Amino acid sequence: MKVTGGTPLAGRYRIQGSKNIALHLYAAVILADGPVTLHNAPDIVDSGVCARILQHTGMGADFDGTTFTTGPAPALCPVIHPAIGHLVRTTAVLAAAVLARTGMVSFPYPGGDAFCPRLIDRHLAAMQAAGADIITSDSGVRAFTGTHGVRPFTVDVNTPYGPSLGATVTAMLLAARADGTSLITSPSIEPEVTETARFLSERGVGVALDGGSLMITGTDYLPGGAFTVAGDRIEAATIAMAAAATGGAVTLDGIGRDAFPEGLAGPLAAAGLTLIQVSGEGLGAHLPAVTAAAGPLTAIETRTGPHPGLPTDTAPQLAAMLTRARGTSLIRERVYPRRDTHVAPLREFGANIRSTGNLIRVQGGKRLRAADVEAADIRGVTALLIAALTADGTSAIRGLHHLRRGYGHLLDGLARLGADITTEPED
Repeated sequence: MKVTGGTPLAGRYRIQGSKNIALHLYAAVILADGPVTLHNAPDIVDSGVCARILQHTGMGADFDGTTFTTGPAPALCPVIHPAIGHLVRTTAVLAAAVLARTGMVSFPYPGGDAFCPRLIDRHLAAMQAAGADIITSDSGVRAFTGTHGVRPFTVDVNTPYGPSLGATVTAMLLAARADGTSLITSPSIEPEVTETARFLSERGVGVALDGGSLMITGTDYLPGGAFTVAGDRIEAATIAMAAAATGGAVTLDGIGRDAFPEGLAGPLAAAGLTLIQVSGEGLGAHLPAVTAAAGPLTAIETRTGPHPGLPTDTAPQLAAMLTRARGTSLIRERVYPRRDTHVAPLREFGANIRSTGNLIRVQGGKRLRAADVEAADIRGVTALLIAALTADGTSAIRGLHHLRRGYGHLLDGLARLGADITTEPED
């Protein structure tokens, strides 16, 4: 990307369906005994990858850019494609759904962003609790339940950094096909989990949260049907922070103020960015919208955490925005051991930013200059994009493939807001 900075963003931006929610729903549809239509699916590379993974199992699967449709396989192949499956983060979740249907599965280790070690031990613990024998090798994992299939179980999905979102969904999908009630202790309550739970509940699976534990009562038949993917709160936050960093104001269509958890809305407000619920007039009365505007930005201290805390997927963008804030900001990562692949490239823009362990310190208020940088992951590339939008001169950002994995129309949308962005092939 070639980005010339200095233009305040202004206008309306249509928020896509949530990448992270959709990826977990693409696994949940494997459990359905009838065709499923997922509306508002995000037009991202990972949607196409998941369609190919499902096709390899024998399912009908198609993605047309907005709608993800599936049909059950006459006989499900219990293999997550070893090469294609390594391209996404939710490989173990997809494998859990296949295991629940067939009693066996082989799958590669997950791919996706690797900004720190991201283990799947809680996923494997859930499979073992459901009655599976696990064999691991350098190339991947094989799991077998035998003829009895998955059984009701109890599993704890907590980690030293809080509840595992992915393992919670893995356990839910296994339990949805077990004959009885399973108990998931210390579950994540992120929207990815609650939306998957809503999908399962609408298809006859018993879902109840009791005393901080999640109880799932399985069924031997899940009908198909339609489901709409919720708006992407991470994309919405990204655009809001880009607008604030450039001194602009935007209206975010297709998402409501309630989609921003307090752990995100609070720090944004403290930094000077206001989110105001407005009507979706002009795009259909049923569509919510939020206006994001900011005055002078000020430094804050915050930390990421499980929902309703600050989403870790917004921390790199927040760091980039805070380079424009007066004072010293501190962002502590509490979901992963560390998340700082964006720090060194931001320094290339002249940002006064450094990381020590899980703590990132940003001394803001300094005008950034154009830079030639490379992104290492999905959220890191948007942090660099925000920096480039505020910098003097024209920046070059390599690693556009990361952006396409998570954002379907971000560059076009930013251009409509006034950003000066072009793309060209890498050597």
